[in-house]
Amino acid sequence: MSQRVAITGMGVISPIGNNLHDFWRSLKSGKNGVDKITQFDTEKFDVKIAAECKLDLNNFFPKKELNKLDRFSAFAILAADQAIEQSRLIKDKVSKDRVGVIIGSGIGGISTFEQQHKKLLKNPRFVSPFFIPSMISDIAPGHVSIKYGFTGINYSVVSACATSNHAFGDAFKMIQSGLSDVIIAGGSEAAITEMSIAGFSNMKALSKNSDKNSASRPFDKNRDGFVMGEGAGILVLENMNHAKNRDANILGEIIGYGATADAFHITSPDPEGKGAKKAILNAISDAKINKNKIQYINAHGTSTIYNDKVETKVIKSIFDTNYNDLLISSTKSMTGHLLGAAGGIEAITTLLSIENNFITPTINYLTKDSDCDLNYVPNKGVSKKINYAMSNNFGFGGHNSVLIFKGN
Repeated sequence: MSQRVAITGMGVISPIGNNLHDFWRSLKSGKNGVDKITQFDTEKFDVKIAAECKLDLNNFFPKKELNKLDRFSAFAILAADQAIEQSRLIKDKVSKDRVGVIIGSGIGGISTFEQQHKKLLKNPRFVSPFFIPSMISDIAPGHVSIKYGFTGINYSVVSACATSNHAFGDAFKMIQSGLSDVIIAGGSEAAITEMSIAGFSNMKALSKNSDKNSASRPFDKNRDGFVMGEGAGILVLENMNHAKNRDANILGEIIGYGATADAFHITSPDPEGKGAKKAILNAISDAKINKNKIQYINAHGTSTIYNDKVETKVIKSIFDTNYNDLLISSTKSMTGHLLGAAGGIEAITTLLSIENNFITPTINYLTKDSDCDLNYVPNKGVSKKINYAMSNNFGFGGHNSVLIFKGN
């Protein structure tokens, strides 16, 4: 018999808040996390803004430990700490053999790579012995398992912007099937670096708009690319009976998951959204609910021309009789695009929206686009009771991942 999967912990590091309270307060008020890049000199760059996390890692880790950690791993650890504390896993002394960790990253330790490459050009002997274990994407779940002694399944997912949803989906299915009792899952990213910004900029994916208050504008007619963000979003997923037996606080439930490939292009979405549509339909089928029960969609909503247009088309084709009743918003309007961590913080946004009966806004929405003509909750959030919600994430390579959440 398939097991129900509860959410018992959430943790977030983001450009608009580094704990659940601050994150939710910022989301509700439509706070803009975009500003000038401070992590490197942008004089030679066309792109000069991003959504950076405002925290000093020296306040959380000893210098000796930081020398072995890439920024993305540090974010993952901090977000996992929050989620695990909220879940009371350690206090309740669960069987650590039945606790796994699946945390992904789209790019991993690119900051470490760039730093060490500069040393390589001077002398190969200058490259740190910690270079490899700092850079590799799978080190983030490794750090979490080592810190807490979790000896269950442990690995990293890498599927670009679909990474976090794939991590949640894998964890969901493993718990459903009885392979694990608890899995700490999500994504982490810290790719605001010279090479990363240059690469995304030169492929024309990033907005060249230097106005921090209008650059990230999903579904707006004048959108011209996404704004890079960074951070981490982690959930504690748990067998519902296991959670109830230890009297854990149930924050919500994952009830459906869909994942497909476009098999179309390395960066552009299928113009008809065939893969995305199938992923959404698979998630609805997996959830065993009527599609009209979904009241809110946290959209992928990147602020790129084609993604927003195609996602809108897909939503209209699936919810053909009631798409005008749907409330849709893009967290990326406030946080920028966190790549592999996007689905992590957007799952948390979706869960908090259900818990608080409040739909967060899509900020910076000024000019309507005839190709994007749904209710994107422009600029100001709205109160609404929500029972079922969906979160979409689609990544380079044609990766599509969709989750459906139910309130407690």
